[in-house]
Amino acid sequence: MVRPTVRGARVGGAKTADRGPGARVRKPHLHYYLIPATLYLVALSLFPLIQLFRLALSDVTPANLHGDWNFVGLSNFIQGFTVGDLGSSLVRTLVFVVFVTLLGMVGGAAAAIALRDSGRWSSWLMALMVFVWALPPVINGSVWKFLLAQDGLANLVIRAFGSSGFPFLYSETFALASIAFVNAWALIPFNALVFRASILGIDSEVFEAAQIDGAKPSQELRYILLPLMKPTALVLLVLTIVNAFRSFDFIYVMTRGGPGASTQTLPYLSFQQAFVSYDFSGGAATSVLALLLVLILAAVYSKAVLKEEE
Repeated sequence: MVRPTVRGARVGGAKTADRGPGARVRKPHLHYYLIPATLYLVALSLFPLIQLFRLALSDVTPANLHGDWNFVGLSNFIQGFTVGDLGSSLVRTLVFVVFVTLLGMVGGAAAAIALRDSGRWSSWLMALMVFVWALPPVINGSVWKFLLAQDGLANLVIRAFGSSGFPFLYSETFALASIAFVNAWALIPFNALVFRASILGIDSEVFEAAQIDGAKPSQELRYILLPLMKPTALVLLVLTIVNAFRSFDFIYVMTRGGPGASTQTLPYLSFQQAFVSYDFSGGAATSVLALLLVLILAAVYSKAVLKEEE
């Protein structure tokens, strides 16, 4: 005898759901899995951020680092702009970011468009670009420091044409541009990969219809590729700017902020103040300024992502 199924029975005082053959099993929402990870990240990042802001608003020296910190308000920021190098480093950082962003975005888009066709040579070139992007910045910076040295390969080639060489890393005028070029060169492969993925996601019928209508390659670029790449470019633009803002490795390896202070951006100035001059409060104030700029860009990035998802 087959016993009838009991629907809506109570187990342990709670009524069970009716689960027929086609019933769906409700799964916990994704937010329940994100809560532990969010709490973990907040616990690891909140305390250092609080300490950073406390340092920036206090007078902290090696003498009272482990003692009481005297609250001084915005004095460290005011002193950094009026007496210190905070203002000039901010200007250098903005120039550096603009140079890296322009070269990185244009170079990445150009490489992606040139390599949009899937083929053997495109695959090899993309693999080489991934290798360049994956190299640690310390290795990249060391190689480029050797290439751009006074007796490096770049100057050897220049001298072969009768010139006396070029002070890439030894001139206050050109050192910042040289490091910005190297930084952008390291970012171009990543940007090219993202742009190429965006291009490959475009339906091939769009290009076939344009060719049937007699569209030239320049018209395809202007009216098809660039408009459809715009959402990806907006997100990638913010990522490139943030990456340029926090750049430290290439400057540390190639010039150590020199010659003079010509390549001293905000991240490097913060390091110099805190760990070389032991001006912990000044270094914290510089870091807070850089952090606020990055947070603004992160907010723009989040807004761009949400707009693209909508």
